[in-house]
Amino acid sequence: MALSNLTTKQIAGLPTSIIAGLTTADIAALTTAQIGALTSAQVAALTTADVAALTTAQAAALSTKGVAGLGSAQIGALTSSALGAMTSGQLAALTTRALAGMTTAEVAGLTTGQLTALTSAQVAALSTGQIAALTSTQIGAMTTGQVKALTTAQIGALTTGQAVALTTADVAVLGSAQVAALTTTDMAALTSTQTPAFSTAGIGGLTSAQVAALGTSAVGALTSAQIAALKPAALAGLTTAEMAALTTGQVVALTSAQVAGLSTGQIAALTSTQIGAMT
Repeated sequence: MALSNLTTKQIAGLPTSIIAGLTTADIAALTTAQIGALTSAQVAALTTADVAALTTAQAAALSTKGVAGLGSAQIGALTSSALGAMTSGQLAALTTRALAGMTTAEVAGLTTGQLTALTSAQVAALSTGQIAALTSTQIGAMTTGQVKALTTAQIGALTTGQAVALTTADVAVLGSAQVAALTTTDMAALTSTQTPAFSTAGIGGLTSAQVAALGTSAVGALTSAQIAALKPAALAGLTTAEMAALTTGQVVALTSAQVAGLSTGQIAALTSTQIGAMT
């Protein structure tokens, strides 16, 4: 079939049965204008071999409606260069089903512009393997809306390098369930700049194991409001070194319920100055 002579209107009118029968040579002969005329149903009819044959120019020429027709197998078949050529608008048009087909290499190859174009629903639909494939630069570029959309399973899949890459604005939007999903290894890696950024609601999700993993510098950086927001059960995780590192302002912020929940060992670790500051 001499496709090169067809107008964009004629291309858009081709039945999906014809599209499904196109060879890679046929695809190579299509102009960017013709590619841009393909409907979502036509794009869905393309074979994975045809999709893999798309040039960077052709991939970038797909309309957002056309891109919405891509399936998971087709996304997985795209070359890294073709995917890299797609616009942020095209990425945002992908269905969550299609995104599931993105390989870890493809995920790691997304530009920050492409990544930040993903909607909250798209981000939440990524697998834990895909999330773990993101680079620290990509993690740091995510919007607060995207971070807020991460599931607890996705939060738990973050590597230490990724956790440290979270901006203070990102840390501030983490909910209590998300905070509770952070691994103790991740907690231990958080900087003294990140820990004060936790909201009081978010920090309420910390477990005793996570508190113990924080370390003296991170604990010392917590605000009085954050200290007061910790559950008594979480405070039980404070090590004697962390107890001794508490500022007088932090000690004063402890509620009577929190103080009552401290162990004798923790109380014994307090300095005379800290004891004197208690109300």
